[in-house]
Amino acid sequence: MTLNGYLEALTNAQSLEELWDMHCRKMEEYGFDRLLYAFTRYRVGTSLGSPEDFVILTNHPTSYVESFIADGHYLHGPMVRWVLDNEGACSWRFVSDLIRSGNLTPAEVRVIQFNQAHKVLAGYTISFRTVSPRAKGGIALTARAELSQDAVDETWARHGQDILVMNNVAHLKILTLPYTAPGRSLTRRQREALGWVGDGKTTQDIAVLMGLTPATVEKHLRLAREALNVETTAQAVLKAAFQNQMFVMDA
Repeated sequence: MTLNGYLEALTNAQSLEELWDMHCRKMEEYGFDRLLYAFTRYRVGTSLGSPEDFVILTNHPTSYVESFIADGHYLHGPMVRWVLDNEGACSWRFVSDLIRSGNLTPAEVRVIQFNQAHKVLAGYTISFRTVSPRAKGGIALTARAELSQDAVDETWARHGQDILVMNNVAHLKILTLPYTAPGRSLTRRQREALGWVGDGKTTQDIAVLMGLTPATVEKHLRLAREALNVETTAQAVLKAAFQNQMFVMDA
């Protein structure tokens, strides 16, 4: 498939599952067999927000991802730090240079050792451009375990611009598709009630529009707040909108 053909297929993807499967298979053609995409809209100062609110897509083994996130390795990863401070693409040779310079904290050394134990050895990281100081996204492209960083850099020299364009388009498409964190999905009625709140309707208005009692509307809104792990309905509307869970067409 040509680059233009792939980009067309990517932009026509109707779900994250379809897009991610397509993108993983395409990146594997360049030797990147494991990908980890992450995006947050809740960055404040030195905090990236709660991992529960991250958009995370990956084909790494579950054992790797759960430990990388739950044990907080992502907070101290040298390439994560690079993503937060930069835009564009960076070879993982950057990490080797840090090791040689001795310019690493003990926590960063532990992250490198963790990655080495999981055969996360060579690759490239892309940091996506954003217009919001609270938003940041990046993707780690991990090469097959038998590939050296020299081999990866040679591939990037030949195809890096195409790979960067494909990942930029994938990132922009991801932001348009519904995303639901595990255990945080909304029911159709909850989405509908939040949608009406977003349109400025009162509880009484929504009850008439949905053919329900005000108490039932309040119940849907309460359950939506619980599902999204927020305190107020305004926060629920904002988060549901960020996740593209509102105004979606049911299959």
